[in-house]
Amino acid sequence: MKSTMKSWLIIFAVVAVALLAALFIFNNNSNKLTTTEFYNKCGITYDLTADEGFKYNADSAEIAKIVIDVYNLKGYTKEKNGSYKLTYSASFSREETDFKIINSLAAHGVIIDNTDPNSGSLWSSLIMPILTIAIGIVIVIIFIRQMGAGNKSAMDFGRTKAQIMSNVKVKFSDVAGADEEKTELQEIVEFLKNPQKFTQLGAKIPKGVLLVGPPGTGKTLFAKAVAGEASVPFFSISGSDFVEMFVGVGASRVRDLFNTAKKNQPCIVFIDEIDAVGRQRGAGLGGGNDEREQTLNQLLVQMDGFEANEGVIIIAATNRADVLDPALLRPGRFDRQIYVNMPDVRGREAILKVHARNKPLAPDVNFKVLARMTGGFSGADLANLLNEAAILAARENRKFITNVDLYESINKVVMGPQKRSRLMTESDKRQTAYHESGHAILAKLLPDFYPVQEVSIIPRGRAGGYTLARPDNDDNFITKDFLNADLIMTMGGRAAEALVLKKVTSGPSGDITQATRIARAMVTEYGMSEKIGPVSYGNNGEIFVGRDYQQREPYSEDTAKIIDNEIRDIINSAYEKALSLLTENRQRLDTMARLLIERETIYGEEVDMVMEGKTLEEILEYIEHKESANPLEKAMKKEAEETNNATQNGVDETSGQK
Repeated sequence: MKSTMKSWLIIFAVVAVALLAALFIFNNNSNKLTTTEFYNKCGITYDLTADEGFKYNADSAEIAKIVIDVYNLKGYTKEKNGSYKLTYSASFSREETDFKIINSLAAHGVIIDNTDPNSGSLWSSLIMPILTIAIGIVIVIIFIRQMGAGNKSAMDFGRTKAQIMSNVKVKFSDVAGADEEKTELQEIVEFLKNPQKFTQLGAKIPKGVLLVGPPGTGKTLFAKAVAGEASVPFFSISGSDFVEMFVGVGASRVRDLFNTAKKNQPCIVFIDEIDAVGRQRGAGLGGGNDEREQTLNQLLVQMDGFEANEGVIIIAATNRADVLDPALLRPGRFDRQIYVNMPDVRGREAILKVHARNKPLAPDVNFKVLARMTGGFSGADLANLLNEAAILAARENRKFITNVDLYESINKVVMGPQKRSRLMTESDKRQTAYHESGHAILAKLLPDFYPVQEVSIIPRGRAGGYTLARPDNDDNFITKDFLNADLIMTMGGRAAEALVLKKVTSGPSGDITQATRIARAMVTEYGMSEKIGPVSYGNNGEIFVGRDYQQREPYSEDTAKIIDNEIRDIINSAYEKALSLLTENRQRLDTMARLLIERETIYGEEVDMVMEGKTLEEILEYIEHKESANPLEKAMKKEAEETNNATQNGVDETSGQK
């Protein structure tokens, strides 16, 4: 509201000044003459021989109308259209001679008028000066307020942007799947609740805790849980909120943040994405006077400098601890570094139960099965999974979330939603069916690979089809046999296309990229190449441009050539093995491809029946019997067919119009 009033005042002042300027110009657009020159333009010439001392000459008269405006004379010339134009002006002394001349001009037909709107009126004598003074005062007031607001905003610019929460309701019971991390943070809660318990023994309260881990593992949630358990104020700020384009603002905000925190101690200051301000010094291209480095220097001083900040515990979160400045990580600043890992199968089960508290689930939903199917999911992924399942159930007007919703939401989180509306030609459908069948059959034939759960030729995300094979457990170490099996299975799509279709397409491009990445890791990082041996030639973590941009590859050109040849040999060997296995199992490959063309999506039971040598008719009969026993699956299948038919009809009709 205040900004709107200021805007209107400014507009009013600008318009008023413009009107005054226009009025001034309008009133001063005549030629200023002396009184004698003005009377000459009226046809008056001075002649001492005449009785009145002057004579009137109509031939030399230009002015046809005179307006007397107090002490001013305004002379108007007559235009051809009969109108009058203000042309000349002069001062009017109001002496006797002047009035005699005016009366003489009036007698000779010159119009003398005293009715000028400004003549002797309050407008010229009173209102105009007052209005001018008032407008000037308004303009001065506006400028003063603007300057005051500018100074105030300049003073506020260096203040912290931290959000303060005095009553955090998040507890450790809301965080699941990380028992060890809870134990480490529980001690921080004890420090905040009962510091004397530790200080009596000479223990110092930790200055800071750094939470490191992949995105979505719950680092922010842990920090809130600590504040909620300890019932202390919680200051939350992002690392990017410190840094601005103006030098010195970041350091000022750091000082203001800690000064505010001291007034509310004991408290927790949480800095999210601290790598935005805590990156290694001297690694940038802007020199040592970089604003980010000044902000970091101030943060280092506040955390462990001359001033004591007891009772203020800093909790920071990042997923790039490798780029942080070493001075920030030393004891006395971040005394503890807690790595928040991705949840294991037991952790995923606990997280699913936490996020399913307020969601109605069908009786047959089994969290243990879901936990095994969601290997590699973070806590955020699992929360999104249950949310997507609830949305799918609501879309189908169901009162409960079923296993069908949960399984579909898993696929949706991993690869995106199904695209049943995408029209596939018969040739594309056949190619995709053989491609995915090649993946699935090799996954079943290879003893070291994951079990197949679902195979589909329905496009999903960027993929034209997909084969889902998920682990039953969480193995922390990957064997060479498994990676070789993974490469063979990955190249199965290209091998199946080459075996049956006798052509090479762009479809397996994603498989080739994945296979190259796996083979390069085997050679350069895992030491699984016989020619290279157990030597690491890979990058140590992610690249930090400011630190690593001048570094060269840690091996010679001859070694690079050997690495390239090894990668190529590993991939070619996997491709030849895939082609050989599919040739031996050509009948199973054809059966599964025909089944996919018929049903579009099959599951682990149908894949097992194909591998057992069942005929296409037997498998289709089994599927029909299973759907008749499960009305929900039958209804979903019918709805999918209707959607597909409606889309197909719409495309055919459009083609007919063309």
